[in-house]
Amino acid sequence: MKGYFTNKVLMVRPVAFGYNSQTAENNKFQQNGFEEGAQQKALEEFDNYVKELREAGIEVLVVEDTPEPHTPDSIFPNNWFSTHSAEELSSDDTQDGADGKSTIVLYPMFAPNRREERGKNVMERLKEHYGNSYNLVDFTESEKEGAFLEGTGSLILDRENKIAYACISPRTDEDLLDEWADRLGYDYCSFEATDDDGTPIYHTNVMMCIGSRYAIVCLDAIENIEERMTLIEVVEESGKEIFEITLEQMESFAGNMLELQGKDAMGKSRPVLVMSKTAKESLDSEQLHLLQNYATIVAPDLDCIEKNGGGSARCMIAEIF
Repeated sequence: MKGYFTNKVLMVRPVAFGYNSQTAENNKFQQNGFEEGAQQKALEEFDNYVKELREAGIEVLVVEDTPEPHTPDSIFPNNWFSTHSAEELSSDDTQDGADGKSTIVLYPMFAPNRREERGKNVMERLKEHYGNSYNLVDFTESEKEGAFLEGTGSLILDRENKIAYACISPRTDEDLLDEWADRLGYDYCSFEATDDDGTPIYHTNVMMCIGSRYAIVCLDAIENIEERMTLIEVVEESGKEIFEITLEQMESFAGNMLELQGKDAMGKSRPVLVMSKTAKESLDSEQLHLLQNYATIVAPDLDCIEKNGGGSARCMIAEIF
């Protein structure tokens, strides 16, 4: 699986974290009324998370947020950009990667104050990392047309098999998904999903995760049986085992996980699966045992970030390839 799971990530250290009313419109995971002391608590959770990732052998590029413009969700950078290696994209289906360069993709965001995140110093850090030698694919013009596709929040990527899984929602436009897939040479599996109350799920990454040998997914969220069976078929044909979670576990962020490539104490590579403490505690002993057979689990306490921001462990990580 070398090349398809990274040991390097970028995270944005918060400076003004808090409840974002602009994203709360369609993010049911956010909970209003927990703002008091949110910035300090979020900072403590963030720093501890970075520490645990580094102890697991993950290289973390930390970018300090700036007070202005005010962007309360900048702690979730994976929504507005993604990076892709030349190995991933080089094929007859796409021009990107054929020149041996990595690719950065910029995404259109639903909330106006989240669009401001692109103007901050994260891009400067990326340019520094890639030495200005990269391809840039920019979909942000579609914001003017009211069409959105929010990075690896909207897209769950099987990079090895070049399959994107996407839950269609106000933040994941199917026409834009089709354009993205054509541009990057991916196939995709799209579907509609709702929570226990019938509310559309805003981001695919709260209900699904693709690992090297498994796919964590809340199948009960997909009411359309045909769409559900199609997803199962696509996953199984890709050679991965379905690991099913319940709607209740999904609401505890058990779908919001990410596999990375860490190192053990001897420096040997090993898969690391990141999730929050909330997510881990929602799993039963059998589920936890099965996941520990796949990877070493890193599960920091992100309670404040989850309640205020409506995002969890995976949302805070932008993979660097």
